[in-house]
Amino acid sequence: MNYGKKSTAKKRTALISRSSMMGKRARVSFIRVLFVSLIALCIAVTCLGVGSFRGVIDTAPDVDDIDIMPLGYATFLYDDAGNQIRKLAAPDSNRLPVTLDQIPVDLQHAVVAIEDERFYEHNGIDVKGILRAGMKALTTGDFSEGASTITQQLLKNNVFTNWTSESTQLERFTRKIQEQYLAVQVEKKTDKDTILENYLNTINLGAGSYGVQAAARQYFDKDVWDLNLSECATLAGITQNPTKFNPIINPDSNRKRRKEVLQHMLDQNYITQDQYDEALADDVYSRIQAAQEKNSSTENTVYTYFEDELTDQIINDLMNIKGYTKKQATNLLYSGGLKVYTTQDSKIQNILDEEYADPSNYPDTVQYELDYALTVTDPDGNQVNYSKEMLQLYFQNEDPDFDLLFDSPEDGQTYVDKYKASILANGSKVLAERVNFAPQPQSSMSVIDQHTGYVKALIGGRGEKTASLTLNRATDTTRQPGSTFKIVSTYAPALNEKGMTLATTFEDEPYEYPDGSPVNNATRSYNGTTTIRTAIQNSINVVAVKCLEKVTPDLGLKYLDNFGFTTLAHGTEADKDANGNVWSDANLATALGGITRGVTNVELCASYAAIANGGNYIKPIYYTKILDHNGNVLIENTAAERSVIKESTAFLLTSAMEDVVKQGTGTACQLDNMPVAGKTGTTEAYNDLWFVGYTPYYTCAVWSGYDNNEKLPDYARNFHKALWKKVMTRIHEGLPSKEFEKPASVEKLSVCEETGLLPRAGCPVITEYFDVGTMPTEYCDQHFYDSDDYDYNYDTDSSDQTDNTTDTDNSGNSDNGDTDNSGDSNNTDDNGNSGDDGTDNTGGSDDNGDGNEDDSSYQVDYY
Repeated sequence: MNYGKKSTAKKRTALISRSSMMGKRARVSFIRVLFVSLIALCIAVTCLGVGSFRGVIDTAPDVDDIDIMPLGYATFLYDDAGNQIRKLAAPDSNRLPVTLDQIPVDLQHAVVAIEDERFYEHNGIDVKGILRAGMKALTTGDFSEGASTITQQLLKNNVFTNWTSESTQLERFTRKIQEQYLAVQVEKKTDKDTILENYLNTINLGAGSYGVQAAARQYFDKDVWDLNLSECATLAGITQNPTKFNPIINPDSNRKRRKEVLQHMLDQNYITQDQYDEALADDVYSRIQAAQEKNSSTENTVYTYFEDELTDQIINDLMNIKGYTKKQATNLLYSGGLKVYTTQDSKIQNILDEEYADPSNYPDTVQYELDYALTVTDPDGNQVNYSKEMLQLYFQNEDPDFDLLFDSPEDGQTYVDKYKASILANGSKVLAERVNFAPQPQSSMSVIDQHTGYVKALIGGRGEKTASLTLNRATDTTRQPGSTFKIVSTYAPALNEKGMTLATTFEDEPYEYPDGSPVNNATRSYNGTTTIRTAIQNSINVVAVKCLEKVTPDLGLKYLDNFGFTTLAHGTEADKDANGNVWSDANLATALGGITRGVTNVELCASYAAIANGGNYIKPIYYTKILDHNGNVLIENTAAERSVIKESTAFLLTSAMEDVVKQGTGTACQLDNMPVAGKTGTTEAYNDLWFVGYTPYYTCAVWSGYDNNEKLPDYARNFHKALWKKVMTRIHEGLPSKEFEKPASVEKLSVCEETGLLPRAGCPVITEYFDVGTMPTEYCDQHFYDSDDYDYNYDTDSSDQTDNTTDTDNSGNSDNGDTDNSGDSNNTDDNGNSGDDGTDNTGGSDDNGDGNEDDSSYQVDYY
C-alpha cells in the first residue's frame, strides 16, 4: 500500500476533479429518478387497483335491489277436494319451500359444520378461511380449497346466476369481489336465520332436487322435519358436488362424505360421540333405494289428458288476463311456485281412466295406427325431416291401398324399418325418431257439471299415454258431430223464438236440398206427418232439414255460436282455404251436422250442458283459482255464463231427448235409477259416432272413430254407448235419483197429433208439453166433427212423462225403436246395431279441416 505524499496528492486530485464530480452527480440523479419512478409506479398501481376495485364495487348490484330468495319453485295442482294431483317443475325449479323452524336443527348444524364453520361469527366474509385456502394453494399448488361463506354461496346461486358461463379468470375474479362485497352488505341488513333458511331452500342436492324439502322427498320419501341425524348428514354432504355425492347412484362416495360431515359436527361440538357412532352405523342407503323403488312405482311423470288441457288453459289465461308473454307465462307455471285449484273430480277421473283402460270395453278386433317422424343428417350435413305421410306415399307406390293401419305394432314396425333403411342407404345419420302405435278405433270422453261449468274429468284417447302434451282427442281434435247438431242448430232456435212446439208437424217425405240433392233418412223410408218430438226421438233427417229451412241457417249458426262452438265457419277471410274458397256453415246441411271443420268433444258436451242447466251456457272451466308463491290470488276463474235459450225451451228439449233414450235411438244408454236425456250422432259413412247425454247431475259426451277418419266396421258401431253407460252408471252410484225439474213456464196440453192444434172429437190426440206462450189456441182444421166440447187436458201434474200415444191407429208410422239400414222401417234394434243416427261431412271439409270437400254437394245419408 503506497501512502506516500505523491500518491496521496494524486488521489485527492482525482476525487475533486470535475469528471469525478460529474459521475457522482449522475449516479445520485439516477437513483433519485429511479426512486421517484418506483414511488410513482406504486402510486399508479395503487390508484389503478383502487380504481379497478371501486369500479368492480360500483358495478355490483345494489343490495337494496337484490333478492336472496330462491328463484324457482315447483307448482302444484289440486283436485276439487284439495288433494294434490300433480307437481309441475322446470329442471331447476323442483323446490318445495319450508321455513327454518321446519328444518331439523341437526340438518342446520350439519350444513354449517361442513360448509361454513364460522357462519355464526363472521360478517359475510370468512377471513380465516380465505387465509387458509391461500396458504394451501401456495404450499401445495391445490387451489380447490373453498373459502366461500354460506352467504356468498347464496348470492352466487340467487343473484350471480350466470356464474356457470364465466369463461375467463377476470370474470371469475370480478364476480368473487362483488360477491364478497355484497355478502358484507347483506349481513348488515339480514339476520343469520333468514340467510340460512334461504340457503337451505336454494341448494342443489342432486337428482333434480333443489332445497332440503325436495331432497327429503326424493331420497327418503318423507318430509324434511322427519329426518334423523344420519339422513341430515347424508343431505348435507351432497351440496359440494351433487352428482359425485348423489346417494342413489354413488352411495359409496356419499358414505365417505357423510362420515366427514359427522366428524365436523363432532369436532365442532354439535353432536356427542354416541350420536356420531349411532349415525355412522345407520344403514341409510338401503332406505334410500327402497324409497326410489316406491317412487318409481307410484309416480307417473306423464301428464294426464286433463292436465295437458289445464296447462294450456293456465298459460293462455296468464297471457290474456295478466299480460304475460308466452315465455313468461310458461316460466311462471313451471317455476313460480303456484297453487292451482282445479275442477277435476279425482273419483270421476279414475272411473274414466279405468273404463278406458279395460280392453273388454272395445271391439275384439284391434288395429294400430302408426304415428311416425324421423330426422336425419344427410351426407352433406343438411338436416332432413320425414313424416308418416311421406312413409305412406313411399309404400303406396307399391300398394295404392296402403294405409297406416296395422294388425299389430310388430307388423307396422317392419314397414318403419324398411322405410328408414331406404333413407339411410345414402349414408344419412339418424338425429331423432318417433314411433308410436295408437290402438284403433279410438274414443274420447268428457264430463261436465252443468250447474257450474266445471270439467270434472276427461280422457283424450284409449291406449297408453306415453308422453305429455300429446294429441288430446277430447279438446284438440275436431270431428263431425252428426245428428247431435240437430238439437243445438235447429230445434233449439225453432222452439225458442220461431213459435214452434214439440207438437209442430212436418211432412216426412222425399225432399231435396236447393241443389237438387236428396235428403235421405237413415231407413230410406218416410213416415208422413211427424211431430218435432218424434223427429228428435227417431232422428228423422227430412224433418230436421225442413225445420232449419224455416228457422234459417243464419239463425241456426247464431245459436251455435251462443252455445260456445269456436270451430265454425262464417264465410269470413279466416274461413278461406288454400285454394281461395271461403267456407260457411250457414247452410241446411248444418242441421245434420255437416260442417266445415267439425267440433271438439268438450265444446259439444258444454252445449248440451247448457240445455241441462236450464238454457244457461257456461264456458268449460278447468280450474277455479291460482295462488302465487306467497299465497295471494293471482287469478280467480269465475264462470262466464250467458242465457242461450229460455228455461222452458231447455225443458222441452230435455223431455224430447228423454224419449230418445227411453224408446228412440239411444236406448242403450239408459241408466237403472236415473233419468237420462241425450242424443246420438253418426256420420253417413260411420266415420264418427257420438252420444251426448245428461242426468240432473252431470253431462257426458263420448266419441268414437278412427284417427285417420276411416269407416267404422259393423262390429265397432256401439261400443261408445256401452262406455257411456258404464261410466255414467259408476258416476251416479250412491246419488239420489231425481227427475228433471219442470219450470212453471211449461204446461201439459192435449193436442191433435197431426196438426199440433187443439183437438176436435175424432182427432188422433197426444198430450204434449208447451211453453205457456206457445200453447195452441186454434182448433184442428183437418178433422171436422160436431163436438166442440173436447177435454183439452190442461194438466197441472208435475210429472215429466208425456203421453205420445194416439186415439187412432197410426200403423202406417214406424215404431219408436232404433232402425237398421235395410230400409225396413219395422226392423228395429234398440241396441243400435244399425248405427242409430248420423250424418256425413256434407257442407264442410274433412275432419282435419283442410277444406277439400265440395260444399255444393248434398249427397248425404244422415241418421
